[in-house]
Amino acid sequence: VQLVESGGGSVPPEKSVTLSCVASGFNIEKWAMTWVRQAPGQGLEWVASINGIGRTTNYANSVKGRFVVSRDNAKNTAYLRMDTPLSEDTGVYYCAASFPAMKFTANRHDYLYWGQGTQVTVSS
Repeated sequence: VQLVESGGGSVPPEKSVTLSCVASGFNIEKWAMTWVRQAPGQGLEWVASINGIGRTTNYANSVKGRFVVSRDNAKNTAYLRMDTPLSEDTGVYYCAASFPAMKFTANRHDYLYWGQGTQVTVSS
């Protein structure tokens, strides 16, 4: 069982980028998926969550209106689209899975599965 994030890298400010989180070893259909990030030298920060069928989403105030969380259960994949990324969005982005309810925390112990992370650096 694992979650593998991808899509990070060096991103110019305000250029949209989409992160992917592919699950293997389990079917994410009934699992809530969450994105958490860690800025350089900072602690973990909850970013966004989406429920199992993708009808309910929640966002941290710091990203609300700029990020969009989504999922494609047929592809066993969750996504985080970062529209208009800013320098303060730089960090390692992790995806995590909880069952069945969404979690709105950055505490690893609240999630059964946690990915290895993908680095996003917003810089001109």
